[in-house]
Amino acid sequence: MDDLGWTPTGPNLLVEGNNLDALAQLPDASFRLIYIDPPFNTGRTQKRHTISTTRSATGTRVGFKGQTYETIKGLLYSYDDDFADYWDFLEPRLEEAWRLLDDRGTLYLHLDYREVHYAKVVLDALFGRANFLNEIIWAYDYGARATRRWPAKHDTILVYVKNPATYFFDNESVDREPYMAPGLVTAEKAARGKLPTDVWWHTIVSPTGKEKTGYATQKPEGVLRRIVQASSQPGDWVLDFFAGSGTTGAVAAALGRRFVVVDENPDAVAVMRARLGEIVRYAPAASP
Repeated sequence: MDDLGWTPTGPNLLVEGNNLDALAQLPDASFRLIYIDPPFNTGRTQKRHTISTTRSATGTRVGFKGQTYETIKGLLYSYDDDFADYWDFLEPRLEEAWRLLDDRGTLYLHLDYREVHYAKVVLDALFGRANFLNEIIWAYDYGARATRRWPAKHDTILVYVKNPATYFFDNESVDREPYMAPGLVTAEKAARGKLPTDVWWHTIVSPTGKEKTGYATQKPEGVLRRIVQASSQPGDWVLDFFAGSGTTGAVAAALGRRFVVVDENPDAVAVMRARLGEIVRYAPAASP
């Protein structure tokens, strides 16, 4: 597009600015994979944007037990005011994600336990229940120890596809992991490792490791590597519009994919420019 200077044949792109403005400047069906890890609390008043989209016959707004999308939103909003504020911010960005995925594309939405149950209901309506692929549990064992409840040691990643008949998925390309009980399988299987399931045991980014950028919410490359390997091919375009420390871009580049990353936090942009260096072109997001 003219404002961002992005084309499917151009270089990787880092956009600094409001992600909704940036997304509006990207053409339909441009990305095979979208991964987002949005913040729980934005800390500022958000303006609601109304976006018109066209759904296919399998992507209607009819959700759980035939309720309309608007009815579902109304019920959830009346249940939790914080949810209303958060989803007024996030919903138009998820609509843009649907528009920007190609027919074989996949969305990975990374949330914690506070919002994920709401998100599942809304995304069932927005994408269609038939387009729900997986609920991935990323489990780790690090951080504070709760004494009055079970310690929260996992995040949830919801996976939705643009078209359940044509989406791309290649689990054979994913890095294998050790068997938890290698003595129960043959030596050949133990040496090869097993394909991951929907529960991913993976440590957080080590505070002293070489991967650490200093960005507070940085996600480990191992988690993104698995996502990129499974749901894209070399040469495909990958999008992350809550890009933070730039892990999605770094992993995409290492695996031969092309990427667009967006963030309006100057600290995040500075980290990404240092991390991604010459493999990315920088652009401020112009208002559409």
